[in-house]
Amino acid sequence: MKFVVLLSGGLDSVVNLYEAKQKGEVTLALTFDYGQRAAKNEIQAARFFCEKLKAPHRVIEIPWLASITKTALVNNESAMPELKNLDDKREADESAKAVWVPNRNGVFLNIAASFAESLGAQAVIPGFNIEEAATFPDNTQAFLDQTTLAFKLSTMSQVKAISFTTQLNKTQMVGRAFELGVDLAHVWSCYQSGSQPCGRCESCQRSARGLKEFRP
Repeated sequence: MKFVVLLSGGLDSVVNLYEAKQKGEVTLALTFDYGQRAAKNEIQAARFFCEKLKAPHRVIEIPWLASITKTALVNNESAMPELKNLDDKREADESAKAVWVPNRNGVFLNIAASFAESLGAQAVIPGFNIEEAATFPDNTQAFLDQTTLAFKLSTMSQVKAISFTTQLNKTQMVGRAFELGVDLAHVWSCYQSGSQPCGRCESCQRSARGLKEFRP
């Protein structure tokens, strides 16, 4: 089976890249630059893993996505949320609102589906997990199922939307990364750019907890 992988360079997407490489052929990995704070680091991480796996890689620039929102992911003047309790649903919901980009995953998946159809790939692969699906509806299996239904009408080849990790939390994701031989030192899951992850944003906190709780 041939895949087009959505690769941000974060833990979830990198694990899915490795899974796709094991299960079939990665015809292309796509990294999106939509003006997000972490764009430079995400692209660097994605390139590292694509070079390591000898997977074709392409950066897609969609600057208009940043121009239609004031989300903290793209706007330096907006405060980046820092959760005190990752398991507090109210806090997580507020954090999700602060970093939400209108229809971001919908845009990404549709672009990826165009590439998949043109390259003869059967599926597009985003990196989703059950932990973030609790607050981000576009990270859920239901979203993938409905997207696949839409692709039946929007692609002649009926491309599928699949993620190999929708039922995994971050701790399980770290475990799978170790099993697949992922070099976690080169993963970039932070919402910010810099020489080191900020360690305070929700993505950093969830990744750090996953690493802390993982027991090989």
